[in-house]
Amino acid sequence: MILKVLLVLASATASAAEKPNILIIFTDDQGYGDVGCYGSTLNKTPRLDQLAVEGTRFTSFYSQTVCGPSRSALLTGRHPIRSKGWGMPASEITFAEKLRDAGYQTACIGKWDVSNRKPIIERMPNAQGFEYYFGTLGANDGGGVTFHENDKKVGSTRDMGSLTTLYTEKAIDYLENRRDSEKPFVLYVAHTMMHTIIDASERFRGKSKGGLYGDVVEEFDYETGRLLDTVDELGLRENTLVIYTSDNGPWNQDKYTKKKKGHPEGSIFWGDAGPLRNGKGSPYEGGYRLPCIVRWPGKVPAGRTSDAIFATIDFMPTFAALAGFTTPADRHIDGINQTPLLLGKQESGRDRFYFQGAGIRRGKWKYLKPKAFFHGYAVEDDRQKVDELYDLENDIGETTNLALKHPHKVTELKELMISVEGSDRLRPADSRR
Repeated sequence: MILKVLLVLASATASAAEKPNILIIFTDDQGYGDVGCYGSTLNKTPRLDQLAVEGTRFTSFYSQTVCGPSRSALLTGRHPIRSKGWGMPASEITFAEKLRDAGYQTACIGKWDVSNRKPIIERMPNAQGFEYYFGTLGANDGGGVTFHENDKKVGSTRDMGSLTTLYTEKAIDYLENRRDSEKPFVLYVAHTMMHTIIDASERFRGKSKGGLYGDVVEEFDYETGRLLDTVDELGLRENTLVIYTSDNGPWNQDKYTKKKKGHPEGSIFWGDAGPLRNGKGSPYEGGYRLPCIVRWPGKVPAGRTSDAIFATIDFMPTFAALAGFTTPADRHIDGINQTPLLLGKQESGRDRFYFQGAGIRRGKWKYLKPKAFFHGYAVEDDRQKVDELYDLENDIGETTNLALKHPHKVTELKELMISVEGSDRLRPADSRR
């Protein structure tokens, strides 16, 4: 009997040891072309470039096209159409809640932005599964931010150049002093930069070739390196799944790059979408497709580039597979388990990706409805009131509309889009949707 108990305890300990720590590094308004390993020649990002050498770089990775819905999708594994709004209702179930119940420590540092920028207790991080929180509930476009630690206000600042370092220090402090070394953790670090109003600390201001925006990118890269160094120094590297990505594309449209009243010159709306069309708020690739690098030594193949379709909504079911929990059974989960893709056991990812209210991609083909915008948010003078169809395999910049040439494909994708929008039915979480 004693031997049986010991074997059960040993098995449980082994299972706990196999659960990876999860570190999510999430930037704000950072474009596909802002990072060296994604083609930037202006911004020096040696730590992110090294992360790509040590892990897998994804080139068809999708988030959402604006801040709040992007965070909601990441946290819940569900398209924003499911929550019927800009933020995330208290009734939603986050990966933090599921990981906490699976024995994880859960912490969030930085920008929350799914509670309508208000201290609504039931919609704040503690109520949504994060045992520890420090950060700001909304964006910084008003020129200042108020900090909350857990559910309490703990100060404010108008020094935007201090935020990247502050969040990094808080994340390092969590790893060094707050976590229980006997339990796995998930640490979600959601940076405010590069959201307007941007600024860098004195150490980085004026140092890059990319102006103030480049200074901010390079400071983020440096601070990310400090955080990753801490992971190494604490002996956590080998069993920590590191995920870096952004919430949406950059503010790069002409109407937004002009000086805004009350904002310092050069402090708003920059960023580079690289070869992609348009940026934040847009249903074109520049709004949704983002850099994403994943590292897990010995598990995720190093030095690999994957063009498989992958998205933030896939993290919930992927974490479920890695941590041993089940996704919520009482609601539609749009994400799929991407563990086989991450671990290099298969090359294919999801079969399709839905662009909120605007279009859908299946394989290489992408369809957009006439003049459709996400929440009416984008300013795109070049859009026309016609169906749009693009071959992303041969035209990543969406320059040639093939809708008239392939009407059958337009019809097929329209029907697929309607099926996504019109159904909240429960489906298996591992289908290739």
